[in-house]
Amino acid sequence: MTGIGGAVSGRSGYDADVLRWAIFLAVLGGASGCGDEPAPTPSVDASAWQEQRDRMVATTIATRGVKDEAVLAAMRSVPRHAFVPESHRQHAYDDRPLPIGDGQTISQPFLVAIMAQEAHIEPGDKVLEVGTGSGYSAAVLSKLAKNVCTIEIVQSLGEQAAARLKELGFSNVAVRIGDGYQGWAEEGPFDAIIVTAASPEVPEPLKQQLKVGGRLVIPVGTNVQHLRVITCHLDGFREEPLFRVRLGPMTGEAAKAEDR
Repeated sequence: MTGIGGAVSGRSGYDADVLRWAIFLAVLGGASGCGDEPAPTPSVDASAWQEQRDRMVATTIATRGVKDEAVLAAMRSVPRHAFVPESHRQHAYDDRPLPIGDGQTISQPFLVAIMAQEAHIEPGDKVLEVGTGSGYSAAVLSKLAKNVCTIEIVQSLGEQAAARLKELGFSNVAVRIGDGYQGWAEEGPFDAIIVTAASPEVPEPLKQQLKVGGRLVIPVGTNVQHLRVITCHLDGFREEPLFRVRLGPMTGEAAKAEDR
């Protein structure tokens, strides 16, 4: 996934064979590793990486409408450089998307932060992310929630993200290879759902996997897209458009929905 102004790669779609590649990194009942700071790349001093994170948050996130202190703390904590290929690591704390392989990108930090803020995540929540990518945003969400379930359609990316998250100590994250459009019904309902690629419509399965009071944050549209928040209430769903974004499309079943 990438951020505003970028071309986010869609990574949601359905393949029954792919769904068999479910990877669990932790028992979803606990979050013992959630607060552990992953070790930075040994070739750079930890304080230097921390300075870059602090600068990124101060100059490109906190000044642009992200005020949630928990979200800001998570952005300062998670080592984005550990989720970026070595060839692009010098740009890890720039506010822009970066390639991660398989034609995909890691989201710009501002977009990760604003979507997390709009999801209104509480410490005891269970969160679903659609579009794991390198695992960076799942790592950020793991600092905010009790449990994170994340789905990736590109098998190689999902497997790499699972291994990376485990190595870095994010033990409250579970990764699954499969169709993000369909969600993860057996692990629902969720307090929040975040989708990292644009869908031509709001997927009905994701709405049905929200708890009452839960929020779905998703970019919707094709040529023109808006980031939207869908909130589940006892009497139905309420939708709020936020602002325009430019993201890559979801694939698989979402692509079929566009043709209907």
